[in-house]
Amino acid sequence: MNEKSAELRRIWNYFDGEPNVFLATVEGDQPRVRPVTLVHLRENLYITTGSDNAKVKQMERNPKTELCLLLEEGERKGTLRAECTAQIVKDKKVKTDVFRNISFAKEFWEGPEDPSYTVIKLRPAAFEYMKPESTEATRIEM
Repeated sequence: MNEKSAELRRIWNYFDGEPNVFLATVEGDQPRVRPVTLVHLRENLYITTGSDNAKVKQMERNPKTELCLLLEEGERKGTLRAECTAQIVKDKKVKTDVFRNISFAKEFWEGPEDPSYTVIKLRPAAFEYMKPESTEATRIEM
């Protein structure tokens, strides 16, 4: 396994377990950042939200997004940022799969057919990764 593959494997492992991340979108010329729960299924990243939520409208107008995950290993801290393109998921099978694999879905929606349930796929183009044991960020293109 080459170094890039090893780094990507380490990065993808950080997304396991429904981590809370900060997600940035754009509204006009103003960045908007908010915490969201990330869903990692089979090397795909998703977020779920209400269909009328502002971030849905922002991503429809401009699909460029960025997420940031804070990393902690003992006393050391780092960050993992991902430049992504957002896509509203219409596929019923994918929406059902995501719904069944998140712990909090039933707290917010009746089921995967609920019209107020939206799934957004985030497609990473690049990661900027500052390991907890480092003071320098590494950029990894997908």
